[in-house]
Formats: sequence, structure tokens, C-alpha cells
Amino acid sequence: MSTNIILCGVGGQGTILASKLIAAAAMKKGIMVRTAETIGMAQRGGSVFSHLKLGSGSFSPLIGRGRADLIIGFEPAEAVRQLPFLKKGGTVVVSSHPIFPVSAMIGDSVYDTASVMSYLKEHTEHLTVVDSARAANELGSAKVLNVLLLGAAVQTGHLGLSRQDLLEVIHERMPEKFWEMNEKALSFADNR
Repeated sequence: MSTNIILCGVGGQGTILASKLIAAAAMKKGIMVRTAETIGMAQRGGSVFSHLKLGSGSFSPLIGRGRADLIIGFEPAEAVRQLPFLKKGGTVVVSSHPIFPVSAMIGDSVYDTASVMSYLKEHTEHLTVVDSARAANELGSAKVLNVLLLGAAVQTGHLGLSRQDLLEVIHERMPEKFWEMNEKALSFADNR
């Protein structure tokens, strides 16, 4: 039995690092991990997504349509883009803060955040929305978005890992000067 997780966002949000933290924490617990990443034009703000399968019984890292147990959306529109992969009864954890595409910034298209969030609410049975802008303000940095969303995912009970599992790999893989801020980000949802 495996847990299928998709992480999605845009380049520079820490999506790949979050994927690596989940994989490392799972492997430390002896859980088999399969991953696949698509980063494309990530350095220029393009779509980034990772597929993670935790557990045995899986031979491919790619998650089929309607098979994801959990989607962690770093950007609302990217979460909507990945919704076809969510299984019935699956969970979505999403940041409420949009990253506007260049086309919207120059007036060639419209990014209606309210419509995107409304769509997620209508098409997701289990939705956790994280006010990442407020969290970044309170935590003092937007660079902890990835760990903030992992903390919210832990709180749903659908990540299959504990906060302690993630803290251990944060301490192993990040410089000590970032530990305290990431610990606060990981526990931020507890204080809401």
C-alpha cells in the first residue's frame, strides 16, 4: 500500500526541497520512496511539480489521474492544474497567495484569485488553505513556505509522516542558522 503525494508550485518556491524533505524523512523510517520531478522553466517562474509515492507495491514514480491522496499546492492555480490527479476523498493543502504569471502582469490575461480559490473549494472534499502571506509576515520570511505547507500537511494526518520526522531531516539537510525559523514554520498551523 502506498501514499501518493503531488507537490506543485512555480520555480523558486521550494517545491523540490519540500519533496526531498518528505522523501528523506520517509526513507529514514524505512519507507520505500519513488519520486519524479518536472521542473522545466522553474528558474524563470515556470510550473514545478513532484510526484512522490511512499510505501511498497509501486513500480513507477508517476501518479496516475485520480490516484493522488494528497496535493500540496504552493500556488493556487498550480493546485487547480493538478486536481485531475486527486482521488475522490483526497486532501489538498494550498497556499492562498498567488504568483501572478507574466501574462497577467502585462495585461494579456487575468488571474482571478477568488475564482481559483472558489474552484478549489467546490472540487475538493478536504481542503486546507494556508494564509502564507500572513504566515510569512509573522515568521519574518517567505522562504519558509515549503516547510509551512509541510507542517499544514502533517496536521491533516494525510502526509504519513510526523512533525518530528520532518524536523530530523531539516536538521540534517539545512544549515543550523535556518533551524529555528523552519521549526516555527513547521509548527505554525498549530497556533491557528
